[in-house]
Amino acid sequence: MHKPLSKITTLALSLVLIGASQLGLAQTISKAEKVGMSSERLERLDSLGERYIENGSYSGLVSLIARKGKIVHFKAHGNYGVDNAKPMETDTLFRIYSMTKPITAVAAMTLYEQGKFHMNDPVSKYLPQFADQKILIDGELLTPEAPMLMRQLFMHTAGLSYGFVADNPVDVAYQKAQLFQSANLDDFIAKVAKLPLRYQPGERYHYSVSMDVLGAVIEKLSGMPLDEYYAKTIFEPLKMKDTFFEIPQTKIARFASDQFWDAKNNKVMAMPADQSRPFDKVGLFMGGGGLISSAYDYFRFSQMVLNGGELDGVRILGPKTVKFMASNHMTPKVRAVGEHNLHAGQSMALGYGVVTNPALMPAMSSKGEISWAGLAGTKFWIDPEEELIGIGLVQLYNSPWPLRFDLKVGAYQAIETLN
Repeated sequence: MHKPLSKITTLALSLVLIGASQLGLAQTISKAEKVGMSSERLERLDSLGERYIENGSYSGLVSLIARKGKIVHFKAHGNYGVDNAKPMETDTLFRIYSMTKPITAVAAMTLYEQGKFHMNDPVSKYLPQFADQKILIDGELLTPEAPMLMRQLFMHTAGLSYGFVADNPVDVAYQKAQLFQSANLDDFIAKVAKLPLRYQPGERYHYSVSMDVLGAVIEKLSGMPLDEYYAKTIFEPLKMKDTFFEIPQTKIARFASDQFWDAKNNKVMAMPADQSRPFDKVGLFMGGGGLISSAYDYFRFSQMVLNGGELDGVRILGPKTVKFMASNHMTPKVRAVGEHNLHAGQSMALGYGVVTNPALMPAMSSKGEISWAGLAGTKFWIDPEEELIGIGLVQLYNSPWPLRFDLKVGAYQAIETLN
């Protein structure tokens, strides 16, 4: 592994980047004591980052903790990748994969506020390709008992799947369809609509392409390509200058390496070029994954949500809408089945997981906390109770490490004054 940076070097890099990397955006580190936290105890997060690098668990990582609107921890550790010895920086760009989903949910809710759709509308009202979709039951294609509804797309209860594990005929069909090789979103939707449903709509939670389908609805209702609608409605108003589907050539040098954990050889490996998802000349804009972002940009998005839909005088959503989104939208019956990507103490809000019982979570949490994670190891959470935001960005597929839980413990143990 590459030699880890010393604590002094890492701190110096962070201070330089804090002053210059965000193109004039206010990005200052506040004294933790001003927001009821301990600066000394937050230093344990620095040790955590250094330990992960020294152990060879990650080539590099960026972590950010904010409370009451103030960033109190923002550090970069390690390098860009096993194939790139450039020191990791706080403004490094990462593939955030499924952390795209909450952004998609917010984008959809801007249209909801405009009266463009209702939660109980059939999806086929906006995407007629789904009007005749069938469900596969005991080898027979049947008409579903009820239509797929808009609200179900936000919660992965629409009966769709992902095709990650070909352990049943529906997921085998998903894999054969090569959905993510589609030329564009129209092509993607045409393929999905021809595939059978895995479950009856509304029957159970099952992680799926439903947020990608929601992205297609956004295009239909807005009359704009997904990337343009996100930029106009969210990224530009929030000054998220480092979030996009297609990375500009001027910023490619800040892009972290694509990597995976090689369990057989117990080390981080560079992803083969033919297995790495392209991020230039992108034609398929996915609501469920595909965005590139930075820790600071995602902080701005998260702070807008924590503020009830507003940041720096710019309102994206109304506070009642944000509260509605962050509520538990699953009935006990639906939540009782389907576990993928949800812990025992979680249920589904609209586009997020929401904590319903902190005692059942694998790390310290608060009731009402919303969060999601990404395929390459990224994680964020928003805790309204403690007015706290946590973000951890790495670029490692198949990671066996509990970084997401370690960051939460490191953040919460530093709180000295509870809200």
